[in-house]
Amino acid sequence: MAEIDATKRPYQEEAHAIHARDVHFDFDSVPMHYIPDEVLATHIVNVMHLVLPEGERAMAMALAEALPHIDDQRLREEVQGFVGQETMHAGSHEGARKHLQSLGLDAQGYVEAVSWLVDRVLGDHGLTGRAKRTWLQERLGLFAGMEHFTAVIGEWLLEADVLEQKGMHPTMLDLVRWHGAEEVEHRSVVFDAYMHLDGSYARRARTALLATATLLPLFIVSTAYLYRKDPSKHKGRLWPLQFVSATARGVIPSWTVFFTEMPRYLRPSFHPSQLGSMDNALRYLAHSPAARAASESAVGADHLGAW
Repeated sequence: MAEIDATKRPYQEEAHAIHARDVHFDFDSVPMHYIPDEVLATHIVNVMHLVLPEGERAMAMALAEALPHIDDQRLREEVQGFVGQETMHAGSHEGARKHLQSLGLDAQGYVEAVSWLVDRVLGDHGLTGRAKRTWLQERLGLFAGMEHFTAVIGEWLLEADVLEQKGMHPTMLDLVRWHGAEEVEHRSVVFDAYMHLDGSYARRARTALLATATLLPLFIVSTAYLYRKDPSKHKGRLWPLQFVSATARGVIPSWTVFFTEMPRYLRPSFHPSQLGSMDNALRYLAHSPAARAASESAVGADHLGAW
């Protein structure tokens, strides 16, 4: 049976509508090492709170810039929903960052440095005309490659029972699973925006390799920095050994994912809809404590308004 080229499917075939969810997380009881006895694994997750939101901000800005060029109404709606979700992600992780900083994990300088670098490298640079359009296509290709990895990691977060077994603090577990579920939910949006504005396979492949070459060092450098800034006296030594141990025990995703996923992404017929179960993501989002609490609060407010 011939393989179906998913990149050619009509966008209207996607029945699910993406929208931002109003969530609230209470970090007051969250300890510094919210995965008990897993200092390095905790800081791997902290990269999501402290570093990745800067990239998500740049991604949302690029998609907002692309919006006037998108004449497919369905795709426009998905892009708008994506931007709303990424804005909510950044705000929620900012709350986690401030809480961890209050416990002594001061990473403000590093976050500001990453923000400065992201703006300088991935900003619009004030270009105009054809150069502006080409640079937008380049950024969308890069972000599509990055979103592939965040969707794969998001799927891992949803399925990693080891985090519950290790006693990860429920607020932080809900935060990363909510974020991971939405990464799975909107996994196709940047890719589809790129295909709509450009679609060049050569650019898609090149920017995907660049995404790999960017994200893996960023995770390693950021984790090492956070580990050094950790003020705890009993955090242990030789963080690379802890990294190897946590990977072997499945407490964190394997770093090899940045290489093993490339053959799949580089298939000409690949489309993000071919990734893991969307049902798992939507099921979690329907039961996320933070999302449910916000929904119930909104319903309560509506009832009070009716009175």
